[in-house]
Amino acid sequence: MEDIRNILVLTGAGISAESGLATFRGPDSLWEGHHVEDVCTPEALRRDPELVHRFYDERRAKLHRVKPNAAHEALACLDAEWPGELLIVTQNVDDLHERAGAKRVLHMHGELLSALCAGCGKAVGWTGAMPPGSECGGCGALKLRPDIVFFGEMPYEMERIDRALGKCDLFVSVGTSGAVYPAAGFVQTARYHGARTLELNLDPSVGSIYFDETRLGKAGELVPAWVAEMLG
Repeated sequence: MEDIRNILVLTGAGISAESGLATFRGPDSLWEGHHVEDVCTPEALRRDPELVHRFYDERRAKLHRVKPNAAHEALACLDAEWPGELLIVTQNVDDLHERAGAKRVLHMHGELLSALCAGCGKAVGWTGAMPPGSECGGCGALKLRPDIVFFGEMPYEMERIDRALGKCDLFVSVGTSGAVYPAAGFVQTARYHGARTLELNLDPSVGSIYFDETRLGKAGELVPAWVAEMLG
């Protein structure tokens, strides 16, 4: 690994599951008791805004009852000490990477602790309940919604992610199913540009065949061990 300088780490629901947060899509195809199409689509927001807002209010409140785990802390350590370029791209909407101390983090699917104005497009920090019709502090419109990338919407900062994929020497995927695009295709993009690829996961992902190496186990064990290798 002596020639590794630029690293892109993709994290998914598996890394936060060990902190007590439910994975986005469980074995029963439900997310915290709800069908994804009922709480995570633009159509759902239009059809039943009270349900959608209440769902994310509950997720936001639960965040305060969980803590970063050893995997988050190890990535924060890598962030603090890695001398080359590093980008932690997370599909998660929690703030556990930041609470562990990581700074080079990109939330491609949005953040629970943020509100987005459907009128002016401004995003602001938000920690409490957000009932339908909450007022935007910027434009005054009563159009605040959870700052979550719903199915059918474009993930955030894809151009920045594509640039990082194109120049990384190592692509690492942690706790992802490999079933949700565009993130599921990142490993192939990284390989195309010549990067080495490593998967750290509880079980093989859908895209395991595209990784040079797959290590199976708990993120809280695998990630600290890998970070220790990288930092020597």
